[in-house]
Amino acid sequence: MKTILICGATGFIGKNLLKYYSQKDYKIKATYFKRRPLYKEYPDVNWVYCDLRDTEQVKKVLKGVDIVLQFAATTTGAKDIVSKPYIHVTDNALMNSVLLRESFESGVEHFIFPSCTVMYQKSSKALKESDYNPSDEILSFYYGAGHTKVYLENMCRFYARLGKTKHTVLRHSNIYGPHDKYDLEKSHVTGATITKTMTSDNGKVVVWGTGEESRDLLYVDDLLDFIDLAINKQEENFELFNVGLGEAIKIKDLVKKVVDNSGRILDIEHDLSKPTVPTSLFLDCSYAKQKLGWSPKHTLEEGIIKTIKWYRENMNGK
Repeated sequence: MKTILICGATGFIGKNLLKYYSQKDYKIKATYFKRRPLYKEYPDVNWVYCDLRDTEQVKKVLKGVDIVLQFAATTTGAKDIVSKPYIHVTDNALMNSVLLRESFESGVEHFIFPSCTVMYQKSSKALKESDYNPSDEILSFYYGAGHTKVYLENMCRFYARLGKTKHTVLRHSNIYGPHDKYDLEKSHVTGATITKTMTSDNGKVVVWGTGEESRDLLYVDDLLDFIDLAINKQEENFELFNVGLGEAIKIKDLVKKVVDNSGRILDIEHDLSKPTVPTSLFLDCSYAKQKLGWSPKHTLEEGIIKTIKWYRENMNGK
């Protein structure tokens, strides 16, 4: 039986990975750092405290590991992206550099790395993996995070060329679903919108900015299905995939969709003094379909309905 290491197992995607792989035929090792380990919820998991920036701790945690799912990261929402764009850079570059090197040294079979889409230029057409051009200037808000991701993508490619460890890079769109961040200071757009909608006590939901920018939003279960297909079907030593819904929705339309499916009657207002990250893009995921047979199973509305249901049951939503 193979052993999967889930890095960042107490975070949003990590918790969903735990649920997913606890039902499959793997031994699971999981790292935690600032948040408490989920001993009660997952008693059969081998929980390991690990500062992923520390080489010696990483060496120990990788012993006996076949597959690494690297979903530990410093993340935040739009407010910090605008006011403190540097906070995504140093820790993420360091922990991933250490993990990639030590995974190669220890003979890990497969390394899954989540990149992002911030290196892409805004576009009104679906973007393919090849549409990223290194000579294009990354949007200033994303400059540090974007170049960090590109560096780490190239490190995955570098180690894959050495022939010992298979690497999969996911340029995934905005992920949402159960266990997302619902703290308005740190949450991404879907989590923030659901929180605002479900906790409103003044009959309205306030949208930051104009709401004209568009996003590609993917329900987390579809991401998990992609990861499992990559583990079981990827043949090449290195692959880079777009992973998204393949559709764009304007933020103002997302807010309306959330409100309409919440069962609440709320007015929608715009606060133009708040930051807007002015990007609009969506992904062409045909390569993932071609190579792995993957495509998302959830429409945006289906994903939102499931997420609101989970919020009500777990976050004391109205």
